Amino acid sequence: MDTGQTVQKSCISYLFVPGNRPERFARACGSGAHAVIIDLEDAVAPEYKRAARDACAATLAQQRPVHVPVVVRINGADTEWFGDDVEMCRAAGVAAVAGVMVPKAERIEDMARVASRIGAQVPLLPLIETAQGMWNVIDIARQPGVQRLAFGSIDFQVDLGIDGDGEELLHFRSQMVLASRVACILAPLDGVTTAIDDEERLRADTHRARRLGFGGKLCIHPRQVEPVNAGFRPSEDDVRWARRVVQLAAGANGAAVSVDGKMVDKPVMLRAQAILARL
Repeated sequence: MDTGQTVQKSCISYLFVPGNRPERFARACGSGAHAVIIDLEDAVAPEYKRAARDACAATLAQQRPVHVPVVVRINGADTEWFGDDVEMCRAAGVAAVAGVMVPKAERIEDMARVASRIGAQVPLLPLIETAQGMWNVIDIARQPGVQRLAFGSIDFQVDLGIDGDGEELLHFRSQMVLASRVACILAPLDGVTTAIDDEERLRADTHRARRLGFGGKLCIHPRQVEPVNAGFRPSEDDVRWARRVVQLAAGANGAAVSVDGKMVDKPVMLRAQAILARL
């Protein structure tokens, strides 16, 4: 299975599953999520860390009935579990691990440590969830092996004493989108929506993420997957418009054309192509 950029470029929904709950893994893979994140960090209490790592290794070694890219969220570089987590991912290999999510990513040295030990073929997904991480976000995004950033919005609010997930975080979300574009990596993943049973809130959060330029969103429950996938799909009106633009431009042989009274120039064509690429 290709675990490189061609796979993850199409990944929109990333679903967390606790590393110490392997019985939930099959359900996560069958949820429709584009990628599954086996979580060895926040979802696992300290006394269960070793057991979770062993369960993760066993799960990765199994033949999966549904081929879904699997990302492993390891413990932070300043913890006692970091080294063994990285070694487990290295041993599992690129065929089993589609990426390593590095929590509380703050320093380029930490990215380099993971990349040097795990190998260049396994993509890194730094989780930006502290003030220091956001301050260094462009340097982190430019590190070799980094494929896309993810926003740990909940921890970020705690670290900065921010009360609110809307306009309070607008600047920081835009910074992540900008850094990703400048670093020429995939568009970032927005943070989780903690309200599992509030589908309206989830839709609004997903719509905001797409409008701001994010490429996907982290999920904490299988019920969140389909609304997130749907929220990042282009609307039928957008698709019809994009197809008209591409068709008219193709038939114009380089001559200027207009759609709905607006001239079709290069930026308009690129926008139409980007919409169709999301189908």
